[in-house]
Amino acid sequence: MKMQLAEIAKAINSTCEGDEQTVITSVAFDSRKITDGGLFVPLMGERDGHDFIDSAIANGACATLWQKGHADKPTAIAVLEVDDPLLSMQKLAQYYLNKVNPTVVGITGSNGKTTTKDMTAAVLAKRFNVHKTDANFNNEIGVPMTILEMKPNTEILVLEMGMDHAGQLHHLSELTHPDVTVITMIGEAHIEFLGSREGIADAKMEITDFLREDGELIYNGDEPLLRERSAKINQAKVTFGFAKDDTVYATGFRSYKHHATFTINGSQKQFSIPMIGKHNVSNAMSALCVGRHFGESDEEIAAALANFTPTANRMEWEKGDVGEDIMSDIYNSNPTAVRAVLTSFGQIQVPEGSRRIAVLGDMLELGKRSASLHADLADSLDPQVINEVYLFGAEMNNLAAALKSKYAPENLHYYKEDQMPQMIVALKNDIKPHDIVVLKGSHGMHLEKVLERLR
Repeated sequence: MKMQLAEIAKAINSTCEGDEQTVITSVAFDSRKITDGGLFVPLMGERDGHDFIDSAIANGACATLWQKGHADKPTAIAVLEVDDPLLSMQKLAQYYLNKVNPTVVGITGSNGKTTTKDMTAAVLAKRFNVHKTDANFNNEIGVPMTILEMKPNTEILVLEMGMDHAGQLHHLSELTHPDVTVITMIGEAHIEFLGSREGIADAKMEITDFLREDGELIYNGDEPLLRERSAKINQAKVTFGFAKDDTVYATGFRSYKHHATFTINGSQKQFSIPMIGKHNVSNAMSALCVGRHFGESDEEIAAALANFTPTANRMEWEKGDVGEDIMSDIYNSNPTAVRAVLTSFGQIQVPEGSRRIAVLGDMLELGKRSASLHADLADSLDPQVINEVYLFGAEMNNLAAALKSKYAPENLHYYKEDQMPQMIVALKNDIKPHDIVVLKGSHGMHLEKVLERLR
């Protein structure tokens, strides 16, 4: 972005104390990421962002939003006083979005948001100037920041939109007024706050609250909760999945070690993605639907999907220090995601005498049902398919108890949350060169430390 302070002040209904002609070239709420020409937005979190104004100025900030009445207002740079810096940043983002006026694609879902966002952006970039959410910067802070970081020539803005409470997607939908919305699936993520899968589905549907009248909803047609709720949407609708009543459905699917292939109804083209698993094929079909919406050919879509780069720590393959292959999927975790990963992992062929080893960390934010949801994963683990299981964390003790009747003691290993060093040592002593290992757990379980020691 490139905007004078006078224009910014008008956009957020403030006045500028300082040189109104100062040109702002970037916005940041992290004082360490401010650059010359930057507008610093002090947010209230664990720390008060206003406390970092000196750092922001030292790093090149030439202006700041400042909460009215807050002490120590700076004099060395221009100041725009506001009632709430976050709301003002969102208002500025909405103004800039309307100014650039790209077509907006909003993507949400219990799982697959980031992968779908990456796939969709890759597909659309074949023809358009595309700006997308960085990493998973998908909340009430990340979405406006993504908007403010887009270039003026952006034609399509691909936004990942996350939530853990009702009302959040309503707010993000109102902020962005998407032209196309995608709902990847409904799982159990954030069930602690939303009570049930029905509650989760209601919250996900909020992304359509400000869907433009000529817009389109693309959603997972294999989810009855979404089919039921989408019936109330008047805009165009497209479904994807594996059932023959979906608009786009897979007619063939094979998963290999580093990629998966699939075909779809009505097309002779075979598609390939550099990820494994049926769930990622589902994500790819949603990206395909978006591509078709914008006039992309299946050939263009296939070429983009074959070469897209997924965000880090999402089902990446690493090499272990004794030669084992390690599948790392350690960004987040919930029952649906774990089942999908275990299914995909179990389909990978291993040399005779080698083993599949699963390392599972706690799934966080599952609320009162956490114990049963962990224990229920036992149905997805078969000792003939996944030969050894390492479980880590307080909640995984419930799965350990459920697996005792299925796994021999020497093939089932449980470690408390303060026993990561012991688990790492046991793993390193256990793993053989031709074994394959999967790491899956919530980000808060820090399985990246295990990965680092196994590399």
